[in-house]
Amino acid sequence: MTDSPLRVIVADDHTVMRSGLVALLTAEPAITVVGEAGNGREAVELAGRLAPDLVLLDLRMPVMDGVAATAEIVPSGTRVLILTTYDTDAEIERAVEAGAMGYLLKDTTREQLVAAIHAAARGETVLAPRVAERLVARMRRPAQIPLTPREIDVLTAVADGLSNADIGRRLVIAEATVKTHLLRIFAKLDVGDRTRAVVVALERGLLRRS
Repeated sequence: MTDSPLRVIVADDHTVMRSGLVALLTAEPAITVVGEAGNGREAVELAGRLAPDLVLLDLRMPVMDGVAATAEIVPSGTRVLILTTYDTDAEIERAVEAGAMGYLLKDTTREQLVAAIHAAARGETVLAPRVAERLVARMRRPAQIPLTPREIDVLTAVADGLSNADIGRRLVIAEATVKTHLLRIFAKLDVGDRTRAVVVALERGLLRRS
């Protein structure tokens, strides 16, 4: 990452919400809003033309929804962060599988949103606490479920300091698949982030200390 401000597109079909987000982000010196979109198709077209660092994307929009837009934007290298009011399991998984770096809810604070934008732009997976809790509750099993060999590979790469993209290259899997593995790892270890996953895995002897 350079010291240049992050270039962000805001996509939301609600004009008042979009204007509020643009005003909030414009006040941040480390973020530059380079475009606004009122639907998913506009977001895709703007992302293709402006090549931003990140698109902040609503989930349910006319013409093209956020999941479909994410799937078209991500292959270009632009990160996508979902910001929505919906936290159903199916929609969370669809967004992550489409390639979104994170999933936030619209009750997030200004500080949390700004921090999440920077984290997502760095390639880190970001989940709203309530979303993380839902995933953990749904994916947790009655007893400690061992990590699969592939999950161990992913977590080892995390411990080595690799980003999701780098992990995908090391293991020759898609970045979206890396994120799916991480969500399963978080659920099995009952943690909410990458750092804690590594700590717990080391404590349980699932990873070798270097």
